[in-house]
Amino acid sequence: MSFKIAIASGKGGTGKTTVSVNLFKWIIQHWTEKVQLVDCDVEEPNDHIFLPEYLISKAQEIVQLIPKIDLNNCTFCRKCVEWCEFNAIVVIPPAQFAEVNNSLCHSCGACLIACEDNAMIEYPHPIGKANFYTNNSSLGLLEGELKIGSSMQTMLIGELKKLANPEAEIIIFDSPPGTSCPVVESVADSDFVILVTEPTPFGLHDLKLTVDLIRELKINFGVIVNKAGLGTDNIYDYLKKEKIELLGKIPFSKEYASMYARGQLSTSNEIFTEQYNLIGEVLKEMSQGKNESRSE
Repeated sequence: MSFKIAIASGKGGTGKTTVSVNLFKWIIQHWTEKVQLVDCDVEEPNDHIFLPEYLISKAQEIVQLIPKIDLNNCTFCRKCVEWCEFNAIVVIPPAQFAEVNNSLCHSCGACLIACEDNAMIEYPHPIGKANFYTNNSSLGLLEGELKIGSSMQTMLIGELKKLANPEAEIIIFDSPPGTSCPVVESVADSDFVILVTEPTPFGLHDLKLTVDLIRELKINFGVIVNKAGLGTDNIYDYLKKEKIELLGKIPFSKEYASMYARGQLSTSNEIFTEQYNLIGEVLKEMSQGKNESRSE
């Protein structure tokens, strides 16, 4: 069974992609080649930009099943409207009008159960696609790409995670920013969550929200402070007060920021290398502990 690591952050721009891609490369070099990176930031996936050696090998369309109302069978009883929790169905009996709003439907199936007249028919509706990137050094990158105009981020992420390679020893989920439903779907069933933050007032505020979320989900987690050296020490005081493990500090570097803007990763900075060695070793010990407990 795969050891699953999710990378999350309360706000965008903290360095989530930096940690995800660097950790992915570290694991390949120092741990195992049976690792897969899954980019769950489906509205703006960008992990592939930093992995130019990985080429897209396949794209798979992801669909949701949307009910369509057969007006020949519909009696306009409005039971489907009453059962729909998302207000996705409009039925106007005097006008003999009945319709399902694709953008609101969550494919829960309640209307199919409610309808006693066999008037609900499901059909596939595309919400995005899964892109598979491969090379010879690992199981590659799996990327979700939401269809423009679709609001089904959470559903797409759920289907994307099902496509993760079952042969992977390690799976890294690069989550979208924030604390909303897509983030919950991304980190759910993970063995460990790495929260990436920055030592600024906004970084601390959003970290607190994310910590509350991960604690509610009862998942083990630790924190990486990116852009260390900027801002204040308030974030470290918070971590100490809440007894949250500080996995590492990544110092602010104008050189690295410039490289990142060009879609490049720093491979020569000894400080970066040292931090990822520490983080990687912690995760390796956790993974080994999980496997040992499973075998007992």
